[in-house]
Amino acid sequence: MKEIGKKVLEVEANAIKKISERLDKNFDQAVELLYSTKGRVIVTGIGKSGIIGRKIAATFTSTGTPSLFIHATDAVHGDLGAFQKDDVVIVISYSGETEEVISLLQYIKRIGSKLIAITGNINSTLAKHSDIVLDVSVEREACPI
Repeated sequence: MKEIGKKVLEVEANAIKKISERLDKNFDQAVELLYSTKGRVIVTGIGKSGIIGRKIAATFTSTGTPSLFIHATDAVHGDLGAFQKDDVVIVISYSGETEEVISLLQYIKRIGSKLIAITGNINSTLAKHSDIVLDVSVEREACPI
C-alpha cells in the first residue's frame, strides 16, 4: 500500500509541476481581473469540478473577496438572475464541453460578465467563449478509474 501511495503522490506532484510551468500571461490576467472586479466572483461547475468550485468560492469569501458558488444545473434552472454585469465568473470544466456549463455561456456573455475558464481542454467550447483560459490539463490521472 505504501508503494501505491508513493506512486499517487509522484503522479500528482508531477502534474502540479507541469501546470506551474504553463503559468503565463493568462494567469497574470486572471489575477488582475479578480483583484480589480467591482462585483463578485461567481464560481460554477458540475460534478467534481463543482465540488472544487465550491471550495474556491469559500476561499475567496474567507479572504474578503465577495464570492459565491452556483451549481451549473441550478443556474440553468432558475438561478441565472444571480449573475450581474460587474461579476467575474469562473467556470470549471475539465472537458470544457459539459452541457450544463455550455448552456450558461451565452447568458454570461450577454449580461457582460467577464469569464475565466479553468479547463483541461484549451480547444473546447468553454475555452473559445472565455475571456481568459487557464490550462489545467494533466498527462495522466493518479487514479486508474
